[in-house]
Amino acid sequence: MTGKTITRTDFYETVYQKVGLSRVESAELVESVLNEISDALERGETVKLSSFGSFVVRSKGRRIGRNPKTGEEVPIEPRRVLVFKPSAVLKARINS
Repeated sequence: MTGKTITRTDFYETVYQKVGLSRVESAELVESVLNEISDALERGETVKLSSFGSFVVRSKGRRIGRNPKTGEEVPIEPRRVLVFKPSAVLKARINS
């Protein structure tokens, strides 16, 4: 593992180099894709990218948690969480 973090700028640069769009057009393309994914998740929709994985929004109900320092019970309010489920193809690539 290299420990490198990939940023938006890295995506912009990759699109610029591989697709041949200008840097500005590459940035706009990447941003529009990310915005579309974000908007769909905000609406509660599942985003499935074939051979990559699925982003799923799940609802968690109200529950009682515990403060680890004091042991005091604390209510945890209902919320939505984002879960990523990698595809079998991605799992195979990572583990090969």
